[in-house]
Amino acid sequence: MAERRYEHAPAHTLPGLLQRGRGLGARMAAEDPAAAAGLVYGCLRWDWRWDRQTDDRHLYLARLLRDLELPLGPVIEVLAGGEDACERAARVLELLALDGSVEAREALRAYVREGEHWVDVLESVAGAWPVEWWDDLAGPARERSKGHTEDLRGEPWDHWGLAVPRPGRAVGGRDPMPEVASARLLELLADPAEPQSRKVTALCALAARAPEPGLVPLVPSLGTADGGLALPRLPAVVRGLGAPAVPAAREWAGTGEPWLVALGCRVLAEHGEAEDIPVLVADLERDWVARSWGGPMYTARGLARFGPGAADAVSLLRRFWLWTPHSYERAAYLEALAQIGPAGLESVHVECLWDCEEDARLLGVAHAPDRPEVRERLACLRDDPMEEAGVRDAAGERLATLTP
Repeated sequence: MAERRYEHAPAHTLPGLLQRGRGLGARMAAEDPAAAAGLVYGCLRWDWRWDRQTDDRHLYLARLLRDLELPLGPVIEVLAGGEDACERAARVLELLALDGSVEAREALRAYVREGEHWVDVLESVAGAWPVEWWDDLAGPARERSKGHTEDLRGEPWDHWGLAVPRPGRAVGGRDPMPEVASARLLELLADPAEPQSRKVTALCALAARAPEPGLVPLVPSLGTADGGLALPRLPAVVRGLGAPAVPAAREWAGTGEPWLVALGCRVLAEHGEAEDIPVLVADLERDWVARSWGGPMYTARGLARFGPGAADAVSLLRRFWLWTPHSYERAAYLEALAQIGPAGLESVHVECLWDCEEDARLLGVAHAPDRPEVRERLACLRDDPMEEAGVRDAAGERLATLTP
């Protein structure tokens, strides 16, 4: 079974909307559930998320299955696939169980007893379900985990007294070279004879200290050996310098070396001034031409600081919102448009109430105009047991402010 595809359908089609988790796709699917069924199941069989670590689809797909009243058999079949496919199906069924589906709950309980990736499924449901839904699985879990207990931590293992001690972990952000002065670290970074690994360690040390402006002139020499990327930790350390890095960032943005251009533009997005707007718009244009979906949100947020002064970016921001498959970044484009060119966002905010991403739904809750369909959707979000707690609370608060 294929696990991942990036050939997304056009954004104005129902397949493309569903693959991207757009609210409009959910609304269109509801108009003809039978015709949309195959597309919904396809979004479960294959992973259409651009970044599976950040892009959310589980709640979106669970709602489609519930609202379109689609049979769960094809979803349960996906549980038998590879680890990623199992995770997708399990998360959806986990939510549907919370909504009251006995079929979904029993399918996951049966998988814990017999399925290949049962530990991941058990730990996931233990974190989401009431304890009485999984406590009686202790017996099968003990039997199946015999000889493989080294990774059993957290729930449900803590509850059952089966968890193993957690190994000690290094404190995040700890200085790995506390005995070396910052001036010496800069000398090390400037020395072409020093190995890359030692330079990375030096950058980790600088990341744990107060900003060191002396790093700025060394930045162009701190790419990887092949020249394709910045050394690890360098971007974070440079961005931590703030405004003092802006003059150099303007130079980096014009070098033509991709990683240095990207770093320069990121600094300008966070700390630049109005004179840097054309550079940032050009960066957004390059990302659009290259279909670089991961990262334009940072440029968008930077442009949002300038409000209507960044009006040249409006068309690009609208295109990114419409077409990006990276749903995690979608809300950032809307937030930027609200500051720069908000015309037409009322209907977009209504659509957001059905979006796959929590941040987008929160935007819809806060800004969708007061209409009967909006009130109805707010009530659904407030009362939906599958919804994130923050969205439920926000929807209830918004409804309370509307005139009866």
